[in-house]
Amino acid sequence: QVHVVESGGGSVRPGGPLRLSCTASGTIFNILTMGWYRRGPGERRTLVADITSGGHASYGESVLDRFTISRNNDNNTVYLQMNSLKPEDTAVYYCIADVQVTRGSAPVDYWGQGTQVTVSS
Repeated sequence: QVHVVESGGGSVRPGGPLRLSCTASGTIFNILTMGWYRRGPGERRTLVADITSGGHASYGESVLDRFTISRNNDNNTVYLQMNSLKPEDTAVYYCIADVQVTRGSAPVDYWGQGTQVTVSS
């Protein structure tokens, strides 16, 4: 069984920073991609950023040049540094980990419960 737990959400004023963390634990052989999605009020869940085990990162267009994703493979943790936050960044942020539980097994996506980020003056 795999558990994915996010932390670091909260409230911040426009222009401020916030850092999210997410750790996967449990029966894990390898994690391919880890990343962040978000769902704003009345919106669909969309990709924020993801990163491969080799460090290749991809970003949603709306967060380019403001958000940075990074990863520590030794402790199965992914981070999202969010700078210059805007009210439209307000959303529940979900962590995802693409996990192989044994050697040769097909990877399965595991999601966290989500953490609220609110950007407001």
